[in-house]
Amino acid sequence: VQLVESGGGVVQTGGSLRLSCEASGITSTNGMGWARQAPATQVEWVSRVLSDGTIVYADSVKGRFVVSRDNAKNAVYLQMNNLKPEDTATYYCGVGYGSAWVRPGPGTQVTVSS
Repeated sequence: VQLVESGGGVVQTGGSLRLSCEASGITSTNGMGWARQAPATQVEWVSRVLSDGTIVYADSVKGRFVVSRDNAKNAVYLQMNNLKPEDTATYYCGVGYGSAWVRPGPGTQVTVSS
């Protein structure tokens, strides 16, 4: 699988960003989603679109982030609103193979300034 992630950047608290990820080598039977990792912290799965279309969000982003998927493009997007400094992290696009998820891309940096 190959992923192309984009959309990161620097934004002030309360601002918005939209992340995009296009994948090759997957099908609509794969889940897609986003994970993030800040320095010296564990990976947090922010949001996932499961293969059956079910959408899952981490509690930390519920009500602020919206994930969407375009199966025709094998793409997944993450609209991030009302960003907070604690959202600062490297965001990775992820692909699900059943219950196993991988994040093979380089990630895109999101920095929220206070």
